[in-house]
Amino acid sequence: MTHFPVTNSNLSAAHIGLFLQEKYSLSKDTKCQLIKAGINDTYLVSDNLDKFVFRVYSLNWRSRVEIEEEIKLLTLLKQNGISISYPLSDKENSYIQTLKAPEGDRFAVLFTFASGEKLHIISEETHFQIGQLMAQIHKITNNQKLNRTDYSPEVILINSLKKVSAFLNSDTEEMNFMRSAQTFLLKEFKNANTSQIRKGIVHLDIWFDNLNITNNNKVTIFDFDFCGNGWLCLDIAYYIMQLHNVEKYESKDYQPKVDSFIKGYESVSLISAEEKRLIPMLGVSLYFFYLGVQCQRYDNWSNSFLSENYLKRFINGLVKRYYDIYQLGENKNCA
Repeated sequence: MTHFPVTNSNLSAAHIGLFLQEKYSLSKDTKCQLIKAGINDTYLVSDNLDKFVFRVYSLNWRSRVEIEEEIKLLTLLKQNGISISYPLSDKENSYIQTLKAPEGDRFAVLFTFASGEKLHIISEETHFQIGQLMAQIHKITNNQKLNRTDYSPEVILINSLKKVSAFLNSDTEEMNFMRSAQTFLLKEFKNANTSQIRKGIVHLDIWFDNLNITNNNKVTIFDFDFCGNGWLCLDIAYYIMQLHNVEKYESKDYQPKVDSFIKGYESVSLISAEEKRLIPMLGVSLYFFYLGVQCQRYDNWSNSFLSENYLKRFINGLVKRYYDIYQLGENKNCA
């Protein structure tokens, strides 16, 4: 009897370990364990004192060309001394592996391990350093372009809301708010002074879950899976939006940490007044985008938590709250 077709599988960590021993000339002491299954599957690989991370991309999530472009970006950043997790080639000098999974061929890449740990609450000093590191990346990626997604307003706001609409009834208060906010944001971005907005390659997912920090405050950024092209201030907006999620706006620590992050960034590269004006709006827009990703990946990632009730709570507790804090839609835009 033939095997029943599958759309997604968890590949055996033990067999991946054996595969990596052969491909990368690792020792027989190599151990491999799944540490995160989701949009992509992440495995921790240990070879005595050496550690690596093996990312197995989901079927049809990223094309070979897109992964090659990600590798090209990471190689460029590594050559410029940026503190990132970077890809490693195998003994045949290949970066991308092809694994014949039950659902079809899946691509995979081995990365260096980022020393340190993920910290939920970060000091002002560390936020300053993260700002510096982000700006150092942007100085290299400014006016550069990858053969990957262009993060246009259509991609971030229009396409994303279409994905959300499949899970949230059109006549709910929450969907009415999202449509209203979308209209306002699209108009603002259309009328933005683009001559004052830097463009280039963005990471689009820099937050505490994609940073490791050592005891001596060395910061390493990883997971460039969402890298693409767009306004560089998208990264700034996303980081501040995520900081708001962690610290909350009313917290006495929130604004000093935002200020420290901005100071760190501007110690390397200045942020224009127009970019600062757009930061809250871009933060709201990225809520749209990542809600769209959650809905897009319902079948093999978000189905354990995503529901209409979840979307309502997310929109009211995070998106609308952030939108209201900055009084967006009322011609009282804050920087």
